[in-house]
Amino acid sequence: MAPAPGAGQPFRLSMLIHDRHYRALLIQALVFILVMSVASWLVNNTVQNLARMGKTFDFGFLTNRSGYDIPFSLIPYDSNSTHLRAAMVGLLNTLLVSALGCLFATILGVFAGVLRLSRNWLVARLMTVYVEIFRNVPLLLWILVILALFTEVMPAPRDYRVAEDGTAGAEMILFGGIAPTNRYTAVPAIVAEHDPGPVTVLGLQIDAMVVAFALALLAAWMIHLWLRAWAQERQDSTGRRPTTWWISVLLYLLPILGLMQLFGIHLVAPELRGFNFAGGMNLDNGFVVLLLALSLYTGAFIAEIVRAGILAVSRGQTEAAAALGLRPRPIMALVVLPQALRVIIPPLISQFLNLTKNSSLAIAVGYPDLRATLGGTTLNQTGREMESMILMMGIYLAISLIVSAVMNLYNSRVRLKER
Repeated sequence: MAPAPGAGQPFRLSMLIHDRHYRALLIQALVFILVMSVASWLVNNTVQNLARMGKTFDFGFLTNRSGYDIPFSLIPYDSNSTHLRAAMVGLLNTLLVSALGCLFATILGVFAGVLRLSRNWLVARLMTVYVEIFRNVPLLLWILVILALFTEVMPAPRDYRVAEDGTAGAEMILFGGIAPTNRYTAVPAIVAEHDPGPVTVLGLQIDAMVVAFALALLAAWMIHLWLRAWAQERQDSTGRRPTTWWISVLLYLLPILGLMQLFGIHLVAPELRGFNFAGGMNLDNGFVVLLLALSLYTGAFIAEIVRAGILAVSRGQTEAAAALGLRPRPIMALVVLPQALRVIIPPLISQFLNLTKNSSLAIAVGYPDLRATLGGTTLNQTGREMESMILMMGIYLAISLIVSAVMNLYNSRVRLKER
């Protein structure tokens, strides 16, 4: 092995210029000093400006009374709650719309990406039109367009009534379970007849039903992992893999059905009573509009990612599967898509991160996300711009890192194993 540059030679100042090893160390040291100097100047300048305005850098405002209401909340909240509680409400609202958006965008993107490669000319062209239109128009414009459709086109709640002359009113969609209106969207609500109330877990008050479902799903997941390991070991030893998918389905299905029966959980469909819907749950149109816009917009990008992943699979794989007698649908599900995942997952991570960060556009439709609570009303009431912005940046950074870590872990499991 060749000795390292400068090894065995006495150090001289000229080596910082002419020796590759010492020159690289010098450049790294200079860049580090430059970055730390800029950071030190920014911090010092910020502290001086805050002192000049009579302000201090303090997060104590989070424990003060918020004094404002939030119309859409997943946890108990009122105007007497603290700003920290308001920030938690906004964070949960952000996570809700981001998680559902990622789910719906993935389903829509996979569906549209596969159909773009359909041999049916009309279906392929329709999917192409969807992808090109949504990809090339800014997301904010789509949010405003969908909001205008809900506001101007959707019927009022009272329009769902049957007129006195027997004329039918507006019809609910999806088997009569959802009623979109210009004020809200009425959907079925999940109701529990036997709610045991909250329990204390690690000092936090959590609904007992949530804890029961979480423990049941965790136990089912652990048994599922053991079952997969057993099936793989059996396949390695005998060459035949036992059929276990129905056992996995029952592992998740039976505990859920049992708990639903135990707590008396059922769906209550919305019904028009007077001039408004009752019995179900009325979702704020800001949430529905934002979810639709994020799903449709990101789904167009995911469709192109899926299409590219499918095209990256060798055509010989499809021809070999067809030669074995497989039909086009099993070929796509069992041969093409599993191999395409290795190409699809890395750019899919970026789309999930983009969707999560794009959810901050919720302020355009009045949806109370993290940007609207902590970065909006709380910031304006307390005057703590620096603290609020730092908290928001840290939270979005943490969410992005967690999503990236989870997806990278999954990517490491599906990618090709190198020698």
